[in-house]
Amino acid sequence: MDFFQVISLEQAIQQLRQKFPAKALDVEYIPLMQAQRRFLAEDIIAADNVPDFNRSTVDGYAVLAADTFGAGESLPSLLQAAGAVRMGQRAEMILQKGQAVAVPTGGMLPEGADSVVMVEYTEQFDADTIAVYKPVSPGENVIARGDDLRQGETILTRGTWITAKHIAMLAACGVSQVVVYRPVRFAVISTGDEIVDIDVPLQLGQIRDINSYGLTSIIAQWGGEVTYHAIVKDDYAALQKAITEGLQHADVLLTSGGSSVGERDYTYQLMQELCQGDVFVKGIAIKPGKPTIVGKADDKPVIGLPGHPAAAMTVFRVLMGAILKQWGLQLEDIVVPAKLAVNLPSAPGKTTFQMVQLQPTAEGFTANPVFGKSGMIHLLGHSDGYIVLEAHQEGLEQGQQVLVHLL
Repeated sequence: MDFFQVISLEQAIQQLRQKFPAKALDVEYIPLMQAQRRFLAEDIIAADNVPDFNRSTVDGYAVLAADTFGAGESLPSLLQAAGAVRMGQRAEMILQKGQAVAVPTGGMLPEGADSVVMVEYTEQFDADTIAVYKPVSPGENVIARGDDLRQGETILTRGTWITAKHIAMLAACGVSQVVVYRPVRFAVISTGDEIVDIDVPLQLGQIRDINSYGLTSIIAQWGGEVTYHAIVKDDYAALQKAITEGLQHADVLLTSGGSSVGERDYTYQLMQELCQGDVFVKGIAIKPGKPTIVGKADDKPVIGLPGHPAAAMTVFRVLMGAILKQWGLQLEDIVVPAKLAVNLPSAPGKTTFQMVQLQPTAEGFTANPVFGKSGMIHLLGHSDGYIVLEAHQEGLEQGQQVLVHLL
């Protein structure tokens, strides 16, 4: 058997990029409120200026800044009260030199005004006179027309992974529908005589199907969908049937377990047949996750993940993330800088994904490694993310700055 011809992580990702180049994904129109965790299929151009008028950021008086120069507590600038602008209404008046117009926060500035004095620094002497006790500069307390978003500006690019902040931005531009890519479809197959679904009473020697649920959650977070799911015993015919059906119903086929060199692990053999020999990753120099296999069948990725949950989910994030980026989908990898709490050795010649907990400090965060064997679920449950130790690194020192990739 030629399994475990281990290559580096960089080589594996390079192979993925060569095997799965840019892909034309199907698109659909959906309402903005349904766009969370979907990927934009076209650039979004601002049709209008945001805001479309000069707007006050405070409650106060719209003025000409030059009329307030030199104002102070002992010698205020005295301006003529020239009316008020109501919230949500057009400012019909034109401000003249020496005048002040009352405006609310978010209200429109009248034509001629270039700044706003906060109401706290003013006093109404009588019905016609406003005293200003503090000068303002031109543009102070004002959001000018187009300051936020300018008409014709590209505000979001094709492939953007839509989150709440993007939905808010699109709403500000009056976008009610968006063109998005149809969800990438996944088949998820868990293998092993010991695997049972989570609602089945456990017998001695059995374990629950953790990986299907963990992988499905990541897929949903990425805007994909699982269109085929199966738990298959270590039976050649049953696994062959599941893999064949899964590939028919999905764009990506995932298996977990059955990728080691155990006597009854059929996944590798079946992948070779399914991919007609095009299994190009047969082990990766990473920890955890060495027994990872990747092939190509019907131009679709077929990924055999390790059975251990921490390894399966971490390897999936890294490899599938690389493929989705090749397909033009801009996954957001959220990283948090932190200082390492302890010295951390590396695994020579292997890229190591070390699970960590984040602890807030006065200066930021510390990253505390979470140790345990890769089959232990607490590695995931007690971790906030992971740090990457490159294969060439000899380890990391206590207090060293690291980047934590959030789970």
